[in-house]
Amino acid sequence: MEDIAARAGITKGTIYLYFQSKAALFKALARQEVGAQLGEIARGLENFDGSSAELLRMVLSNLGHVVRTSDSVVLLKVVLAEMGQFPELAEFWRHEIIDRGLALFESIIRRGIACGEFQDVPPEHAARLCVAPMLIVALWRTVFSRFDKIPYDYQALIDAHIEVLSRGLSADAPPPVQQKRK
Repeated sequence: MEDIAARAGITKGTIYLYFQSKAALFKALARQEVGAQLGEIARGLENFDGSSAELLRMVLSNLGHVVRTSDSVVLLKVVLAEMGQFPELAEFWRHEIIDRGLALFESIIRRGIACGEFQDVPPEHAARLCVAPMLIVALWRTVFSRFDKIPYDYQALIDAHIEVLSRGLSADAPPPVQQKRK
């Protein structure tokens, strides 16, 4: 809270005039920074006329830009650091951010399957595959990048991810290996 107050040029007590607690401040930041971006993406999905593959590439590129350049990725680090002491923050992040984001990707995957562009894969798993490398970029930037001898090329990772995922989902790709479920 001291850091936030210092960056805002106010006293710590002033923050509490607007937010009842650290958790309330965190929730407001998450809604403003990440939730607003998810809302923009969702609105873009409604009117998109292109292919599902193009849509997936666009959304992943936009998300990649955010995790590569935005300071809002530090919110994920806060959730991970504080979830033991404030489990309600983790629950909030799960419902307000993760579930909404996964639902967006699942809808794109379902759209691609329905129109025959994508293989018939479980959308809930494919959605997590869409997001996983973005989480790596966010965590790397906020935790490990200070130890890099040379700056890591996050854009190249994001581009490679989009290419590999697009090829793997394509209806023209070999069918996925079916795992026996226990």
